[in-house]
Amino acid sequence: MQYNSSMKLTYQYKLSPTSEQVVILETWGELLRRHYNYALGQRLDWLNRTRCQIDRCSLLCEPIGEIPDKPDYYTQASDLKQTKELFPEYKNIYADCQQQNLMRLDSCWKRWLIPDKNGKRGGRPRFKKRGDICSFTFPRVNSPKAGAHLTGNTLKLSKIGEIEVILHRPIPDGFEIKQATILRKADGWYVSFSLEDKTVPAALPIDEIKSATGIDVGLEKFLTTADGQSVAVPQYYRKAQATLARQQRKLARKTKGSKNYQKQANKVAKLHLHVARQRKEFHFQVAHWLVNSYDLIVFENLNIKGLARTRLAKSILDVAWSAFLQIMQAVAVRRGKHTRGVDPRGTSINCSGCGQRVEKTLAVRVHSCSCGLVIDRDWNSALNLLKHGSVGLPIPGCGGYLDTSPVKQQVSFVNLRCSRYTACG
Repeated sequence: MQYNSSMKLTYQYKLSPTSEQVVILETWGELLRRHYNYALGQRLDWLNRTRCQIDRCSLLCEPIGEIPDKPDYYTQASDLKQTKELFPEYKNIYADCQQQNLMRLDSCWKRWLIPDKNGKRGGRPRFKKRGDICSFTFPRVNSPKAGAHLTGNTLKLSKIGEIEVILHRPIPDGFEIKQATILRKADGWYVSFSLEDKTVPAALPIDEIKSATGIDVGLEKFLTTADGQSVAVPQYYRKAQATLARQQRKLARKTKGSKNYQKQANKVAKLHLHVARQRKEFHFQVAHWLVNSYDLIVFENLNIKGLARTRLAKSILDVAWSAFLQIMQAVAVRRGKHTRGVDPRGTSINCSGCGQRVEKTLAVRVHSCSCGLVIDRDWNSALNLLKHGSVGLPIPGCGGYLDTSPVKQQVSFVNLRCSRYTACG
């Protein structure tokens, strides 16, 4: 097989630290949080002291005292030596973890001040509350000067010790571990290994594409393909709402800051974590099913952030279209398949058979055209997506749903039994 590139993957495993190691991990997180806030305060202070409002007199807004030099990652990293002299407890933290903490702040700062290629900027960096920083990164693994070494199912961390790793799936041969991130979740501590996979196959040549489809995502059905197959919406969050509401009412009756409050808050966090994991597993199952079935998958470029501000926000956030499309594209690259996003305008209105506009509201779920085509609304949209996405490609059967006689067709639902942990992953 021909390989043309590499890609980064993340494998996450649960850790089994001792009680003493848990105290060390929590202490590291708290100290890194304080240093993050101090470094952010330095940057904001410099910014405020070197700025003056345009409608104010300089006599009112003139900074007092000597203005410090502009702080950046390099100046703040060089001050780590002084920090350790003033606060000896920082000597117990691996140096690379402190530098990565400053790199995280630097990237947030640049996203706020420097717009991207689309002219958009990130939000202003905020000071972290207690518990907000629950992860730190070892940038090197299994190298001579690395702070993390993985041997079998044992992870040895500098200044922490050996921690057992629950390897529920092996790391594939040929994958290089680039870095390790230790993070805390509601149900314990985890390690995320960033792996470099150099066995990514070359993309399938265009003239060898044998099967293609368009997918129309929705709320009534999770998605509908151009050949009439549909996947039901699981609604994991809505099904868990009653349990979540009950546990949150219990949390509201606790004294904030007490041990009982922390225990109940952890129960609520575990429920949210369970829902997120269910949704992610479902997304991987659907993505693998699509990539195994088709060589080209055409999807619609939706403004999901805008749709999430409507009255359907809860349902839209529950299905998580954006997360699914990212997973599907990553799985397709890993298999050498093609994905293509197209403009969704008109795909639900235009007829896939004759191209005529058939105006309809969201309540109308059946597309009925004067040309005699009567099919499901989502199916018609998927056919239009396939038609738009296959322009210029030598793919047979992409002209739409054409039939000489009137047709009334309903989509068929498919059952997904493939897991991303099995051979299809």
